[in-house]
Amino acid sequence: MATADSAGAEPRWAEWSRPGPTPAQQRRDVVLAVGVMAGALAMTVLVNSMGALAFGRAPSLGEQLFWSVAVTAPLVVRRRFPFAVLLVVGVLFIAAQTRQIGDNFVPSVALFAAIYTSGAWERSRVLARWSRIGVIVAMFAWLGFNLVRFLIGPPQDYGDVTGPLDPVLASVLYGLGFNVLYFLSAYVIGDTAWVSARRRAELEHRAEQLRRSQEQNTRGALVAERMRIARDLHDVVAHHVSVMGIQAGAARRVLDTDRELARSALLMVEQTARGSIAELRGLLGVLRAEPTAEDAPDGELAALDRLPDLVATARSAGLEVAHQTYGEPRPVPDGVALSAYRVVQEALTNVVKHAAAHRVDVRVRYLDRALEVEIADDGRGPVPATTPGFGLVGMRERVAVHGGQLEARPRKGKGYLVRATLPTTAEEDLP
Repeated sequence: MATADSAGAEPRWAEWSRPGPTPAQQRRDVVLAVGVMAGALAMTVLVNSMGALAFGRAPSLGEQLFWSVAVTAPLVVRRRFPFAVLLVVGVLFIAAQTRQIGDNFVPSVALFAAIYTSGAWERSRVLARWSRIGVIVAMFAWLGFNLVRFLIGPPQDYGDVTGPLDPVLASVLYGLGFNVLYFLSAYVIGDTAWVSARRRAELEHRAEQLRRSQEQNTRGALVAERMRIARDLHDVVAHHVSVMGIQAGAARRVLDTDRELARSALLMVEQTARGSIAELRGLLGVLRAEPTAEDAPDGELAALDRLPDLVATARSAGLEVAHQTYGEPRPVPDGVALSAYRVVQEALTNVVKHAAAHRVDVRVRYLDRALEVEIADDGRGPVPATTPGFGLVGMRERVAVHGGQLEARPRKGKGYLVRATLPTTAEEDLP
């Protein structure tokens, strides 16, 4: 994890320390250690059976098997205690070589893993650096001691050699080159793994920042859209209340002279009141709901009789637009008409801006208890998820105010379909 100067500030990634291994990673360490240990035991048996001993001679097979287990066993906790594992494996590696065990390959694998793990997982970078340098220096000191002993020892019989270099010089250069490559690879790969983990943590941090920023932006956008919807519905309800006042006044004036006219006026008041209650319920639902999603389209108060204007605007943008009405047109609540208009407006806007369509069909259906608007195009679909856009969710907000349903999906073959169904009758009467 990385430290930060203050809450919300960018972490100081230069001071980042890698979190400890997860339980799954610890289980993988156990599996790796058991696998390396099994390989060490198998290699020890094989080299002894072949007589291909690393140092020409070796202690008893039992002691060799003991050293194979001892050198590889610390790898079980290599990511939990990388520094301790490096020191233990380094000491045991030199001790095993001192005893001249038959196999030197698998112990070298264990030492490589310990050096790599210290570079990749040690939380203190100073300790990771100097512990590896210390172990590598100790290993080269041990190598130098063996080279000196080799050079001052009895001459080796190299048989017939054909290379241009002296066999002794070639042996020394080969040993030095191999070990330099071996230790340098373990050191560099460990550092690379640690840097990769830090960059991954940084990317995850920035992705989380982006997610929170998007949530904040969309939450604010949705609050703003709900306020627009509330203003629109406020205008509708205010209109209903004005009508109620006028009708109530008319009924009062003619109550004694024309009871039938007064009855009609009071019936209009009752119907208007029911419509107002339904609109108010939707308004309160908008204002009380917890914002969780995205924005919706802008625009001024409008109704279904202005749909031809939207169609004409879309045609002026180069689209071939067909506008049909099905069913017997009838008056619908002003809020429903407004929401239907907004759905068509936003859908046509999306088609013009993003769908790359040639034709779009706008259909209005007057159903028994609902109003349905449908917009179908032959383009490539809605705005991609990576593009900032809040239209579809805004449509859902408006439709949900009236207890309706919105369907937005790709069409079979090509294009996109938006269909909104808005109830036109109140579900509850006045008490």
